[in-house]
Amino acid sequence: MRYMLTYDLMETVRNTNQWAGATAQAMASYPIWGTVPHPVFKMVAAWGDVTERSFSRMVAKPDWGIDTVVAADGRDHVVNVEVDMKRPFGDLIRFHVQGRPEKSRRILLVAPMSGHYATLLRSTVQSLLPDAEVWITDWHNARDIPVSEGKFDVEDYTLYLSDFIRHLGPSINVIAVCQPAPLALAATAYLAAEEPESQPRTLTLIGGPIDPDAARTDVTDFGRRVMMGQLEQFIIQRVGFKYAGVGRMVYPGLLQLASFMSMNGETHTKAFTDQILRVAKDQAGDHDKHNKFYDEYLAVMDMTAEFYLSTVERIFKNREIARNEFEVAGREVDIGAITDVAVKVVEGERDDISAPGQCRAALDLLTGLPDNRKAWHLEPRAGHYGIFAGKAWRTNIRPLVLDFIDANQPVKRRRKKSA
Repeated sequence: MRYMLTYDLMETVRNTNQWAGATAQAMASYPIWGTVPHPVFKMVAAWGDVTERSFSRMVAKPDWGIDTVVAADGRDHVVNVEVDMKRPFGDLIRFHVQGRPEKSRRILLVAPMSGHYATLLRSTVQSLLPDAEVWITDWHNARDIPVSEGKFDVEDYTLYLSDFIRHLGPSINVIAVCQPAPLALAATAYLAAEEPESQPRTLTLIGGPIDPDAARTDVTDFGRRVMMGQLEQFIIQRVGFKYAGVGRMVYPGLLQLASFMSMNGETHTKAFTDQILRVAKDQAGDHDKHNKFYDEYLAVMDMTAEFYLSTVERIFKNREIARNEFEVAGREVDIGAITDVAVKVVEGERDDISAPGQCRAALDLLTGLPDNRKAWHLEPRAGHYGIFAGKAWRTNIRPLVLDFIDANQPVKRRRKKSA
């Protein structure tokens, strides 16, 4: 089938490198080599160890690894990861803290569908759990979804978000990180028109491309330069026979990972060279800084072809959200219909993916929302990752977001005591 051979070839290359690493590590670790005092054996074993681990992570979904959280009583409470709503292309999951009184803050984290799993927001979830009930969108790897389940594009994504928000009720506070920001805004506007009583209480948009033309970056320039026919011909492939989604057209995670790595080739090369030396000197650990980062970074997932292509065409090229001309299921989505949801925008001064101005454009589209229900924060010296998972998020942005949520909770009126 068309493009299936290329998909299987990439998987074969990955598998071969994983095998080569495991073989080198095993052979160079034979006890007999202890009689030959030469560092080459340790270097080969170290190379094999790092190589095998790296290539094996590319097809493994990371665990959440959030086992407990400390509550107000000072005790560790067990965290259960539960599927609250199961759908073919993505689930709504909850981090249920056992034995803790339910928190009044209820937060839905909308994770990106941009090549990595929702576990990319693990540290974001960990930082919010002590102070809130947390749900997150857990998107599925397209290679594991049978063709019989049909398509999944930006409109389907928006409808999924609408269903999740509707399910959680009007007391939910939505935080959309990066790629889903424009579609979370569209989902809120869709509910504002169709089911106003189901709108979220607040919507926080963090570093997302609401208007990609507001401040150009390499990412937005790529979306502008490339032609849709080129993308379909050179990037889109069919899932091979190894997976349940055999025959499905996808943008392969391995191909996107190669693109990610090439953008900062020197940095990644140095990182892996240094790690091989640390392993050879017995200075590396299973959960050291390198492994903690790359175990997540290298774990990639396929996106459906229609989602990737419609994102490039409708969000970046045609700027349908920015021009308030987005449609879902044949219905126009008017962002100006949002009149009751408090909206906060967060941007990073040094964000080179969604540069300052791209996300702030949402505030101009909210023509029906009073100014006192809008907020904007620009974090100084913060890059893209830092505004939702790094030091900037932990020390400054997270408290601001929680204060914003609290400031927009309904005021509880006290009952007057009878005389």
